[in-house]
Amino acid sequence: MKKLILITISFFIMSTVSQSDMTDGDKSKTIECTGIYYANSMIPQGELELEKIVHSFAAKKFLSSYLIKKGVEEEKLNKKTIKIVDIRYGKAYEEDTTKECDNFIFKLIPGSKDEIKKIAESGIY
Repeated sequence: MKKLILITISFFIMSTVSQSDMTDGDKSKTIECTGIYYANSMIPQGELELEKIVHSFAAKKFLSSYLIKKGVEEEKLNKKTIKIVDIRYGKAYEEDTTKECDNFIFKLIPGSKDEIKKIAESGIY
């Protein structure tokens, strides 16, 4: 009986740990979205609604912190994010691309939608 309980607890712990880690593909896509949000946040207010700019600032801030907590080195994150910004800077806002990132992030990271909204509403981004 003790053996069965121990095996059950071990299985539960292993499955919980494996579900909490991001795959390399998820990290890569999350970094890409971080760069997209960062580039969007640099679009002048006259060219993009303030609400979308603020959302992008907040999402970039949230994702940067989240990725560092998940083990992505800050220097590596910054280099990859800036590389994406360099590609996208000066280009028009892409609604579909941004919505795709929103959907991906909100599905991948539980509570991310509320956290990003909280950051945006706080005015501290």
